Amino acid sequence: MRIPRPLLDEIVAHAREDAPNECCGLVGGRDRGASSVHRAGNEFASPMRFQIESRDQLRILNEIEAAGEELAALYHSHPRSEAYPSQTDVNLAEWWPGVAWLICSLAGPEPVVRAFEIADGEVMELELRVGG
Repeated sequence: MRIPRPLLDEIVAHAREDAPNECCGLVGGRDRGASSVHRAGNEFASPMRFQIESRDQLRILNEIEAAGEELAALYHSHPRSEAYPSQTDVNLAEWWPGVAWLICSLAGPEPVVRAFEIADGEVMELELRVGG
């Protein structure tokens, strides 16, 4: 998955601002590349899990469609653990088929963002190419 540096920086900034809770949002894109980042509220306001607020989800999906994009990824943060899908994430992915997962970890000295495909309970890391 390709993502321009400013969009990746926006995800990291969102993760830092919402810490110690998990942040979440959606990424619009084209041709397996990210072209927009849309912040959403975490309905749970929790450091351990997230759920995109319903009103934000509908608004963002409409914005992505209006821009001629497709839903490319869902993102969220792990404030105190590695950038790898938890079992909760794997279970939630059932509701988001065909969408990449970007996870931003704040557990180390520097933020780490990794991309994954989660399908049928299986996790596969995707190459995250940052540029622009």
